[in-house]
Amino acid sequence: MAATSHPLATATALSVLRDGGNAVDAAIAASAVLAVVEPHMTGIGGDCFVILAEPDGSVHGLNGSGRSAARAQPGWYRERGFSKVPSHGPHTITVPGAIKAWEALAHRFGTRGFDALFTDAIRYAEEGFAIHPRVAWDWQRHVGDLAADEGGRRHYLVDGQAPAMLSRLKLPALGHTLRRIAREGSRAFYEGDIAAEIARTVQTKGGFLDEADLAAVTADWVGTITTEYRGHTIHEIPPSGQGVTALIILNLMTALGVDRLAPGSAERHHLMIEAARLAYAVRDREVGDPSFMAGTVGQFLSPALTETLAGSFDPHRRNEALSLPPLPNADTVYLTVVDRDRRAVSFINSLYSGFGSRVVTPESGIALQNRGACFSVVEGHPNEIGPSKRPMHTIIPGMAMRDGRPSISFGVMGGAYQPMGHALVLSNMLDHDMDPQMAIDWPRLFWGDDEQVLEAETGISQAVRSELAAKGHKVVDAQAPLGGSQIIAIDHASGFLIGGSDPRKDGCALGW
Repeated sequence: MAATSHPLATATALSVLRDGGNAVDAAIAASAVLAVVEPHMTGIGGDCFVILAEPDGSVHGLNGSGRSAARAQPGWYRERGFSKVPSHGPHTITVPGAIKAWEALAHRFGTRGFDALFTDAIRYAEEGFAIHPRVAWDWQRHVGDLAADEGGRRHYLVDGQAPAMLSRLKLPALGHTLRRIAREGSRAFYEGDIAAEIARTVQTKGGFLDEADLAAVTADWVGTITTEYRGHTIHEIPPSGQGVTALIILNLMTALGVDRLAPGSAERHHLMIEAARLAYAVRDREVGDPSFMAGTVGQFLSPALTETLAGSFDPHRRNEALSLPPLPNADTVYLTVVDRDRRAVSFINSLYSGFGSRVVTPESGIALQNRGACFSVVEGHPNEIGPSKRPMHTIIPGMAMRDGRPSISFGVMGGAYQPMGHALVLSNMLDHDMDPQMAIDWPRLFWGDDEQVLEAETGISQAVRSELAAKGHKVVDAQAPLGGSQIIAIDHASGFLIGGSDPRKDGCALGW
């Protein structure tokens, strides 16, 4: 089974599986397709994280996030009056880690090379693909920024406009770049003329990234971090990712007894939002590149911290003592694949915001990520921007294990929302016995640019909103869907796979 955010990517993954490839092969091939057909959400100019659960029960984490430029100095920003790193532009561009991560994953656990796995992606780039509804809706929001960039205008606008829904779009420059990588491997991206163009594009606009930064890229195998929830071991990627935030929320939900509350009740929404705010406060204070963190994951997940945080929860009122900084809006793709051997791949790839930095290489057609926007400019903060440093990362794949075997491979897109989304879908499934699709469809509630305002999706009743308001929350209608999700659950007793894909995106889950 494969579940992705776009039908073409799901179809590609299934074709790889039917042809004898494993879940790793299928996931990489699907991600390459998504880099073409959802270019505002993901791409080879972005980063990647993976959790892989092998049939023998071993679990492997891969951090494929790039680092800041070696010449990025925090003083440069403070001396020029920056209170934060800009949301877009050359100073937000970090080294793209995705291609290096795909290659590391393929070499260690795959059975096929890029030449075989990129076939569909190259064909769609060169021959064209249909613009799907959610993609078309998102694209329109970025026309102004794309028009202001030479590469953006050339490759991602049609006569100065976003491509229309159901129109055919070709991306020949990106297709040519993918052909080079398929033939020559990651060196074609991180060294030579493509790397030189990336560095030249960034530096022409005033950024610091150079060819040496690109050549120094690494994708690192890491041990996952875990907590227990309702008989399952929940795995996340350790910092620099924000997966620890999801685990803190789950620990708080256990301590506060969320399972006793009705799934659509104001009491449950209030508990989960307040647990999330407490967990995000820890994230914003403590999490960054692990080489610069003072606290440890063990401390963050300890019973002592859980008890302390839980003591700050008031079931009747919003905690006004908490104040959380905003993060830029983000766009991401998440996919999951489970193969015939029950190898499960939880895979997430992102440019961060829509079209990332809104800087596109003019010749190779690569949209470069704005992951550096997640850095802080506060002196001494563990996530302070600095040379060759990984920023705190929002994209997080998830994996649940039971009895030593993968049970749920899952992820929830949506930037800062993702830890909250992980907690919600798991609680829906494990506390309330929802199937993956129902767990995904369940209406969501989260804060946006203003942390004091909760955005509620359609499906959260006026009565519940009024009860939340009585507890001190300000609730408004969500102006856009909150995130997206894919899930595959494994029923080892029956041998069946149960998949779900978020209707907030264009994708689907399919298997045989």
